[in-house]
Amino acid sequence: MSYDPVRPAGRLLLTPEDKEAPARAARLHGLGLGERPEPALDAFADRLAELTGAPYAMVNFIDENRQFFAGLHTPDARPVVVRADETKPELGRHLERDHGFCPHVVVRRKALVLEDVCDYPRFAGNPVVDEFGIRSYLGAPLIDRTGMVLGTVCVVDVEPRPWGRPGLETIKSSAAQLVTRLERMEADGLPL
Repeated sequence: MSYDPVRPAGRLLLTPEDKEAPARAARLHGLGLGERPEPALDAFADRLAELTGAPYAMVNFIDENRQFFAGLHTPDARPVVVRADETKPELGRHLERDHGFCPHVVVRRKALVLEDVCDYPRFAGNPVVDEFGIRSYLGAPLIDRTGMVLGTVCVVDVEPRPWGRPGLETIKSSAAQLVTRLERMEADGLPL
């Protein structure tokens, strides 16, 4: 199955077409990534949240059908967001491909800084803005030695946030460190 960029009736496709999705899915499967939570990647997300002071941090692998947070840091007391239909969204390990900002990072192949997502019409309409109250995003691609973008490392906040140059450098260096670690794991045939 491949990612189908066709728009459902009446819905604007906000996520760019990802032609590398099938190859990425195969690469992730070969590395044993993107199918289950990884304690080492949860620890990585914890450190990333601490470095940036962000309440949420993720190591996100994106395949043909979904996003999967193999590493996830959430605050102890998450804000409760209630939808118009009175249900409460839950932040879990999976997210639809057209939710969030990481698919943009993957297709762009470069970091993305959104200090206030509401300043950008393309991003302000993203479902995570309304459902989870996300207001700022900072993410960088995980590009391996083959040139494949495996996913992202990112942090988000429920408040607008001036990430600035220090935030950009932190997320980019964190992505590079994680790629080095993943490549060492692959070369040594070891788990994370």
